[in-house]
Amino acid sequence: MALKPLRWLGSSLEDVRAFPEDARREAGHELFQVQNGLEPSDWKPMKSVGAGVQEIRIHTGTDYRVFFIAKLAEAVYVIHAFEKRTRHTPQADINIAKKRLNDLKQTRQKRSKKK
Repeated sequence: MALKPLRWLGSSLEDVRAFPEDARREAGHELFQVQNGLEPSDWKPMKSVGAGVQEIRIHTGTDYRVFFIAKLAEAVYVIHAFEKRTRHTPQADINIAKKRLNDLKQTRQKRSKKK
């Protein structure tokens, strides 16, 4: 299987770059696994964001999360990344991810109509 490219939505790349080095390294490793068609080592589905969206869970003393969707043929899309400070995912982070996913769907739909 060929390595799927990563595409970063919104500020997700800058957000991952702002993680501490150990969390950033782990996020990179887990995303590389996904690019190769494998599952991350610690993840869960994020149905509250949308169908097919998954959450990579990173534990380095502080918890970090990376939302992505890999089911699309052309790329793995990194939707949102953030530091998780509470037990439940904050609604604001879910809303950011929902908006970015919706924008992605609209962009893909426009592209398919042009073809």
